[in-house]
Amino acid sequence: MDTADLDIVARWLHIAGVVIWMGHNWSNVVHNPTYRRTLPADPAEQVRGVFIAASKREHGIFRHASLVVWVTGLFMLWHRGTLVDALTVSGSSAVIGMGVWTGTLMVLNLWLVMWPHQKKVLGFVEARVEERLHCTRITFLSSRTNTILSIFTLVFMVVGAHGGYLF
Repeated sequence: MDTADLDIVARWLHIAGVVIWMGHNWSNVVHNPTYRRTLPADPAEQVRGVFIAASKREHGIFRHASLVVWVTGLFMLWHRGTLVDALTVSGSSAVIGMGVWTGTLMVLNLWLVMWPHQKKVLGFVEARVEERLHCTRITFLSSRTNTILSIFTLVFMVVGAHGGYLF
């Protein structure tokens, strides 16, 4: 498989990852439009294992989709020879470069802020009730931050790939 074929595969993985990752963000906004200081109810002991496994799978797919989007995006820019210009936000790649940086902020927010707190909220990591409640607010705000950033990221990506000459 040559790099042209890899570019096609990367493009499809990138689009699928965006749909999964950002779709999860937007779905969360629809399902939880306002902050509620509550914790997920602990399931009955007989279904706890199923609940934990399903939650870990859902959050794992969501988190790893962000890495797929980020890596495939960088690969496609590298393959086209525009990675350095995008990362330095210069030349005709400045607009898509802004998308790269806002997307990078989203990935960092997800992995370094939201996920460590979400593990406590869902009970994957032991934490006191007060700490779990505090983490609910942090995950709520982190999720909303990524949802807002996703608007800008998508605009920068689309305009950068299909109309950057306008800027």
